[in-house]
Amino acid sequence: MLLTRRNFIASTAVLGAAAATPAEAADKTLNFVLIGDWGRNGHDEQRAVGVQMGKTAAAIGSQYTVSVGDNFYENGVTGLDDPQWQSSYEEIYTAPSLQSPWKIILGNHDYRGNVQAQLDYSKTSHRWRLPARYYTETVTLPDGATAAFYYLDTSPFIKKYIGSKVRIEGQDSQAQLDWLDAQLAASKAQWNIVIGHHPVYTALDDSDGSDHDQPDLIARLNPILQKHAVPIYICGHDHLLQSVQVDHTTYIVTGAGSQTYTPHAAIRGGFASGAHGFMTAKLSGTSLNYALVDLHGTTLFSQSITRA
Repeated sequence: MLLTRRNFIASTAVLGAAAATPAEAADKTLNFVLIGDWGRNGHDEQRAVGVQMGKTAAAIGSQYTVSVGDNFYENGVTGLDDPQWQSSYEEIYTAPSLQSPWKIILGNHDYRGNVQAQLDYSKTSHRWRLPARYYTETVTLPDGATAAFYYLDTSPFIKKYIGSKVRIEGQDSQAQLDWLDAQLAASKAQWNIVIGHHPVYTALDDSDGSDHDQPDLIARLNPILQKHAVPIYICGHDHLLQSVQVDHTTYIVTGAGSQTYTPHAAIRGGFASGAHGFMTAKLSGTSLNYALVDLHGTTLFSQSITRA
């Protein structure tokens, strides 16, 4: 297995394919769950969401979990000895189906604390995986196709954080964009899936001054997504479950891991719900079937995206 600071290649065998049931294996899909905006010491339904996510992960034969950031509220962690590692993570996501790798990215609340500690926790945890602030992973799917995942660090792109408690100083956002552009240009994978913390577009109306769409990412990140025909961008930050298609890209928000709010009606033909929950994904060489699931295990919205 080739491993560098920014890039690593893994097969489904390494990620725990043996955990899948025979029925799931016959489907020849890579199955996983995704959650964002969760770390609140079990409060605001975090624990209930974690319990249901464990049940759903077991039912679909999930091979790993993706966290789309804001792992610890309100101010990240102070270090490796911060009690939140236990109270907001280890003691919450206890289901056997959630003991497989967690692919982690950083959110703006994580940047209020010790980011290096979240990187260093990867060295001591059997499941926490944060090899760098941004990185890519290419996975071989059960049907032999490949999928490239690009895990971004979007906080440094947000101008309003400069000089705030979200300490993004020292991060080179242009270097990250250049890296992503080059990685996508060189990709031979059947799928290119980009994951960040902040939304680009959401399903919600911003006309009342609400901070849903992110103009900084629309201006700088989205042109690269469109240039390389990226079919799906997954994020958190907005404390909802959402999906909307803009410019041939499906933008999904799975930021309902703990605290949520009731949104206005969705626009742009999209879906939005303030329910607590998470996302599931089943990926093959030809299709990505995903669902937004609430804390009772009810599928609120699902869609199949077919690879062109």
